[in-house]
Amino acid sequence: MELNEGIAATIGRTPLVPLKKMFKDAPFRVYAKLELMNPGGSAKDRTALHMVKQAIKRGEIGPRTTVIESSSGNLAVSLAQICGYLGLPFICVLDSRTTSYHLRLIRSLGARIETIDKPDPDTGEYLPARIRRVKELLAEIPDSYWTNQYENPDNYLAHYETTMPELRQELGRIDYLFCGVSTCGTIRGCSERIRDDKLPTRVVAVDAAGSVIFGGDGRAARRLPGLGAAIVPKQLRSELVDRVVYVDDLACVRGCHDLLKTESILAGASSGGVLEAIRLIQDDIPAGSVCAAILVDRGDRYWDTVYNEEWTARLAEKPLANESVAGTFSGGEARP
Repeated sequence: MELNEGIAATIGRTPLVPLKKMFKDAPFRVYAKLELMNPGGSAKDRTALHMVKQAIKRGEIGPRTTVIESSSGNLAVSLAQICGYLGLPFICVLDSRTTSYHLRLIRSLGARIETIDKPDPDTGEYLPARIRRVKELLAEIPDSYWTNQYENPDNYLAHYETTMPELRQELGRIDYLFCGVSTCGTIRGCSERIRDDKLPTRVVAVDAAGSVIFGGDGRAARRLPGLGAAIVPKQLRSELVDRVVYVDDLACVRGCHDLLKTESILAGASSGGVLEAIRLIQDDIPAGSVCAAILVDRGDRYWDTVYNEEWTARLAEKPLANESVAGTFSGGEARP
């Protein structure tokens, strides 16, 4: 039950790349933290490793424990990889929006997949239905453990202990941190570390149009996973966020394609949204500033959507919003 060697030892210490071409005309510098270079292809490797490692230390996971989690895709891949290394059974509860690439990858790693086909009738979202199925499985399976990325403090502590210290070591001064939000583990961990280390860094949350995390009404549909949520995550500490920028699916696609064209980096949907968010508020960023952007996952998981010409053409014909919108966070509410 050791997670200090093998594939687990390769998680973290991801590259930091200056985006000199994509932001060549900007008076500030942008550096991308390539979490897509983790062995499981996303920042969720850090989360999965820390949650499982700490649960083992507490005796909550033993040599025959079945690990269960709800996921839109990336965390399921990361947990499947770590559970496979440990020889533990893993069940992931997904929904019909999970990409075919994710499904093939998760199955190849030996996980059992449970797919939710219908959203929760009260909210119209899949997450509450997924969580309900997780709780049913916990009741059915003896010696089972829910990592619970939505409430488990080990989610954000992974980024408190590794992601933000790495950024600070590599960059020194960081004026702005741009981070996508969903479970809010990454932004919570990084922003708490910024506060505790008394850094002047301003934290910018990048959220999806249609998300309720910062007070949105949740009416706009979201076609791409990775940004936004149908519930306010318990990991969130909104008082540590300086600004919120909202992006729609079309903005995520645009950012991904521009990143690929200019920097030859194939990144996932939320990464495109994060980079578009920088563009949306670029007039408010002082000259000479150092900006760090966390790019969460690889783009090959989005062949059927972000990098599919037919899919993106349909999206452009019927966008979710007329344009991307930027908002500020202040006093407990988000204003588009």
